[in-house]
Amino acid sequence: MNTILLGSGIPYEEGLRQQDAAVDALLDGSGGETLFLLEHAAVYTIGRLRDHSSLRDAAMLPAPVHETNRGGQATYHGPGQLVGYPILDLRERNRDLHAHLRNLEEALILTCQDFGIPATRREGLTGVWVENRKLASIGVGVRKWISMHGFAINITPESLLPFFAITPCGIDGVVMSCVAQEAKRSVTVEEFAEAFVPHFSRLFERAS
Repeated sequence: MNTILLGSGIPYEEGLRQQDAAVDALLDGSGGETLFLLEHAAVYTIGRLRDHSSLRDAAMLPAPVHETNRGGQATYHGPGQLVGYPILDLRERNRDLHAHLRNLEEALILTCQDFGIPATRREGLTGVWVENRKLASIGVGVRKWISMHGFAINITPESLLPFFAITPCGIDGVVMSCVAQEAKRSVTVEEFAEAFVPHFSRLFERAS
């Protein structure tokens, strides 16, 4: 599997373009599975839903809004947050979207544990949590059983303030947290990404 670090300040449209190209390449056999890791320029995203109430007053948001082809309600991407887009062939993984989501959570949970954070799941709520505080959001899309979109985990406190303008993932009263706060020390996006890749690779390695 190819891991591509796209860097920081990546416009959301560019991240989507890279994903679409990788999905097409996997479908036509010209490319392999890819994990994109990046920091987006500030943006709010929401799935293609009739109900956009989780954006609250979209006209008043401090960053642009992008409606996209993933599941889920409103979330925020921006500096201080690690975003991961795994482009994986789920045809080779029993077409099991539930297992895909759980493995994404597990890779993030194991990485958090490397930083001394007791991260876990919450019953009925996709994502990664510490008690009632949410660290990571997960929303995926699938095209002909090729996965796209993925996860966003807050690393530094800089990533948190924009969440106050929305109802994150449509969950009233949710408290957003970040890796640095939970680890009680400074953690960079690059440091977390480096620790994440081995866990991800092990969980998503295909049987030969």
